[in-house]
Amino acid sequence: MHPQATHWATHRALCWTVLAAAFGGPVSASTDGGKTSASPAGSVTLIKAAKVILRPGKIEEHTSVLVQDGKIIAIGANLTAPEGAREIEGEVVCAGFIDAWSSFGVDADALRDERVSAASLTTDAWDPYVDERFRLDVLRGGVTSMRVGLAPNAKVGGVGAVVRLHPRISDRRAIVLADACIALGVGITRSSRGLDPFDRLADVDRALGAVGDGWSYLQDKVEYKHELEAWQKTVADKEKELEDGAKKAKKDREKEKGDAEKAGKEFKEKAYKEDKRPKPPRFDDDKEVLARAANGELPVVVEVHRAVELRSFLDGAARYDRTRWILAGASESLPFAKQLADHGITVLVSPTPMGQMRTEEMRDADPSLAGRLSEAGVKVLIGSGMERPLGSRDLALVAQIAIGNGLPREKAFEALTLGAARAFDVADRIGSVEVGKDADLLVLDGEPLLAATRVRYVLSAGDLVITPEN
Repeated sequence: MHPQATHWATHRALCWTVLAAAFGGPVSASTDGGKTSASPAGSVTLIKAAKVILRPGKIEEHTSVLVQDGKIIAIGANLTAPEGAREIEGEVVCAGFIDAWSSFGVDADALRDERVSAASLTTDAWDPYVDERFRLDVLRGGVTSMRVGLAPNAKVGGVGAVVRLHPRISDRRAIVLADACIALGVGITRSSRGLDPFDRLADVDRALGAVGDGWSYLQDKVEYKHELEAWQKTVADKEKELEDGAKKAKKDREKEKGDAEKAGKEFKEKAYKEDKRPKPPRFDDDKEVLARAANGELPVVVEVHRAVELRSFLDGAARYDRTRWILAGASESLPFAKQLADHGITVLVSPTPMGQMRTEEMRDADPSLAGRLSEAGVKVLIGSGMERPLGSRDLALVAQIAIGNGLPREKAFEALTLGAARAFDVADRIGSVEVGKDADLLVLDGEPLLAATRVRYVLSAGDLVITPEN
């Protein structure tokens, strides 16, 4: 655990409660003539819907979804519920929304602590047992998962995580992915005076320099690996050579020893001097994380807004062709839309109502930015922002603002589901309705992201956590 996260984890540990739900035995599903049946069990739910949105752009009409022990085990028109299973119905079933930019449940001290480093883990400061009323509020808004991070004002914000919301769940099940990204900040400050242009450009150099340090560290590790392999081969070859020539070497040694005795000289053994073993690079936990980021194993979320920083950042980022960049905020990014699209850089926007954002850049952000970037071919994600911990409950409203200002509703839906899941490497778990995936599902009374549509049921990890009654 990173030292600066210890007090966060300790604080969280005091709040943990051992919670468990008692379920029945396993269900074994079988297919017979297009119908799926299952043996009785406690944690089985059959959802019948007029429409199931499997993933953006793929829909099935009059279809059911069968959920067992937290997973989707079958999807089809002729599914039958096993005895004792719960049955619910609705107009539309889709994947739960993912808030790509949130601070919900993160310890308040961790959000203010700008001393975090690259290896600081958000999971050490995240509390899955935050007030149940707040969790239910967010779930009622359709948000079942979120990408959370530390210290929004820090230059390096540590390792972000994708977490699941549930009123009663263990932290192990709540964490979908503990290392979903690394966060950097450029030109971010709480001061109303802001930063001068030189400080902002220095921030760009600092952010790119951090990734550069990671890349150099990675290259040192790769070089050490090759040097070690070469050394091991040299040693093995020499050992084989000595073994193959052992008999001849013994005769030569005896002859040399005899010659020395006849000549009255001291005999000295010839020792094999082994090449010095290569020395590995000094371990650095921060650079280990930065190396993964530089190599594209972790996406890098960079909060940056003004055009001057964006121009400088994009010029420098071109050196790292393996790195997966996600620009958060990017308030003045429209002039760079073609460059962003050409380099496959994702933009994470938060078109929150005016006056609710912490920085001048975000308060002045254009609500049409998401739509205009998307039209230019840029991949867009939507988040509630890290300004208000409870902002996640308004994620659907935030998306509707983007839709009302030009973002196609299908693109907004993708940004809240499979797009976010893919960006943060959790698409194998959540983000779409597919057999084998976690059952984080919404049952709606209409099309998603329409103002009149209401969430009727929410399933989190297969558990029914929101109903019309609560």
